[in-house]
Amino acid sequence: MTDQIRITLDPELLAGKPVVRGTRLSVEFIIGLMADGWSEADILRNYPALEHEDISACLVNWYGR
Repeated sequence: MTDQIRITLDPELLAGKPVVRGTRLSVEFIIGLMADGWSEADILRNYPALEHEDISACLVNWYGR
């Protein structure tokens, strides 16, 4: 993963939930898609603004590593 900040917090965006930078897609939403059986390829195909590193950052953020 790069050093670029991928997950941001803004109290005025989605009630301050962590979101993928430059989007209104919350970490919780991305993790929910994966829990519903979406693959990384499915997510990237349906949300072309995302990159592999964004999904990795969501996982790290969600699991607190």
